Amino acid sequence: MTDNDYTQRPPDALPPGYRFDEFEIQDVLDASSDNIVYRALDHHLERQVAIREFLPRTLTVRSETQRLLPRTKQDQSAFSAGLEGFIHEARQLARLNHPNVVQILRFWTYNETAYAATPVYSGMTLSAFTQQHPDKINEAWLRRLLPMLCGALAALHDKGFIHCRLSLNSIQIQDNGLPLLLEFGALRQGPADNGESNKTLLHPGFTPLEQYSDDVDNPPGPWTDIYSLGAILYTLISGSRPPASVTRSIQDNCVPLAESHAGSWSPELLQAIDRALALRPEDRPQTLAEFAALAGISLNDPGNPQPAIQTGSMLVPVETKPEEPAPAPIWTQYRTPLQIAAGVVVGLIVGGLIFGRSDSVNAVQDAVKAETKTKATSAPLATAGHAKVYLRVEQGEQLEVNGKTQKLPTPVNGYASVQLSPGQYEITLRNGSQSRKASITVDKPGTWLLDPQP
Repeated sequence: MTDNDYTQRPPDALPPGYRFDEFEIQDVLDASSDNIVYRALDHHLERQVAIREFLPRTLTVRSETQRLLPRTKQDQSAFSAGLEGFIHEARQLARLNHPNVVQILRFWTYNETAYAATPVYSGMTLSAFTQQHPDKINEAWLRRLLPMLCGALAALHDKGFIHCRLSLNSIQIQDNGLPLLLEFGALRQGPADNGESNKTLLHPGFTPLEQYSDDVDNPPGPWTDIYSLGAILYTLISGSRPPASVTRSIQDNCVPLAESHAGSWSPELLQAIDRALALRPEDRPQTLAEFAALAGISLNDPGNPQPAIQTGSMLVPVETKPEEPAPAPIWTQYRTPLQIAAGVVVGLIVGGLIFGRSDSVNAVQDAVKAETKTKATSAPLATAGHAKVYLRVEQGEQLEVNGKTQKLPTPVNGYASVQLSPGQYEITLRNGSQSRKASITVDKPGTWLLDPQP
């Protein structure tokens, strides 16, 4: 999912030229112990995408026909659990529209495993960033980053998911400076989870104590991600990660930041991180909102404008249907006074709607709800009953339809909606000498999503 330095091709990677319908594998972008990320060409839309393949090397081998086979019969159970989690993650993330969370464009199963297509993001992991730009890591930089990271995690928690594997390698700093969450565990916690899928999710130093056991009375929850986030911040400030939580449970040698770095960083930030690193879950902040308040940051502050990730002109009709309520997160059964963090559901990410129809419906409904809540008005371009078009807009842009200036409705989370009667239209969003354009032919009623390009 990254577009950075060249990654050496693993011997078990799919060969260049391998095809999944419209997708053609070109090279390897990244590789880890349980995933390979490829750069691929989407022949239908004529753009590059990243394709992530679920490939746990300790559990599987690739056959001559490219199928994944368990190494032993004993590995089949863990592989099946991990594969189920990968598929479940992709489906759910496709419904989560947040600028600091990876967009899932499409997923599918093949070769006895699963694949997910995402945009190609330019940047580097936080681990690489700390090595290449240590001089940039200061409190001002962290305070710009934290609202976006906390907002993205809060949006996950609000949907009933936890990340489960936060570390320096699971956060990417994009070229535009915005953070992006990667490497999701993102499994819904419930009785069906058998613990097998968590065996590869442990990052010593960043993993809290509850993830090392299957104790149903002490399940993972938002406090789990808060510990990992605290460990990341501890590492950025101190230069070394905290001792592993299992080691700390025997003898806690983790020196609080409020002691070791007093005077060089604000006390409220250091104390919030120390609280997040409490061994017992009940001693940590229980929600991202609580952590943000302790750290003195605004959870809902986007920090920067929307990410400048362009994935091509994307347009798809959507048939709306009633939305089913999401089940309550399982951790609410264990923490009665816990307030589930109010997620920052920011914007309509168009790329995630190009393939999945049911996911498209959910995204459109989220935008409509936000639009209604903020009382945004539509441009008077047509009467009700015709096509409704959502446009991704940027600050200061003016709207032109077929060369005529139109009043741009108040954007909601970076998107504005207009009504269009049947016909052909040239949409232009102009900001000074710069412009973005897109063409659309409206031939039937419905809801459309449009991302004009330069």
